[in-house]
Amino acid sequence: MTTRVLVYTRTTDYRHDSIPAAVAAVRSLGATHGFDVDATEDPAAFETPLDPYAAVVFLSTSGDVLTAPGRTRLAAYVEGGGGFVGVHAAACTEYDWPYYGELLGARFDRHPEYQPGKAVVEDRGHPATEHLPTVWEFTDEWYDFRVNPRGAVRVLASADESSYEGGGMGRDHPLVWCRQQGAGRVFYTALGHAAEAYEDPDFRAHLLGGITWAAAR
Repeated sequence: MTTRVLVYTRTTDYRHDSIPAAVAAVRSLGATHGFDVDATEDPAAFETPLDPYAAVVFLSTSGDVLTAPGRTRLAAYVEGGGGFVGVHAAACTEYDWPYYGELLGARFDRHPEYQPGKAVVEDRGHPATEHLPTVWEFTDEWYDFRVNPRGAVRVLASADESSYEGGGMGRDHPLVWCRQQGAGRVFYTALGHAAEAYEDPDFRAHLLGGITWAAAR
């Protein structure tokens, strides 16, 4: 049976210009690595059974993107063992739904200007980080979060605020993490702002590792 992944890109707040490139990248990864990709911006997709999907990817979503029945169905899906992946602005989504904040692990607060910086890979025992150097030089928005999720999540990589201007979380700044929610696996990466990220081999492998890990049952 072919693995299927649902990619959701609805926005009701800021919309990233990189979304088409991001969807194309996930489709390309699926074609190469053996999973089918359905992409949608229709909230009705969450009002029907999600069981056909091994993972749901919120790819730079923003604002309120689900209906009340969709929220109920997504929560039941993850609690029952479905995978969830959040990319970049997924942390700027569903602020009024407390469960979503718990699911993701932290909510977006602010970011400095898009600029080069360094991510410190803390845990290479995960498919999303096993290929990366200990210090990963990247260009992004380096999201700050309202709370530090460490302790509630498995931190895979953190931001080195000394490597860029305007960081607001200090010495301990988780950037990429994973966690369990019920029987489901959750992966989040704060990276992926620009279209160029989705052409970067290391970032593509990072994204692939997060998706395949979340989709494993």
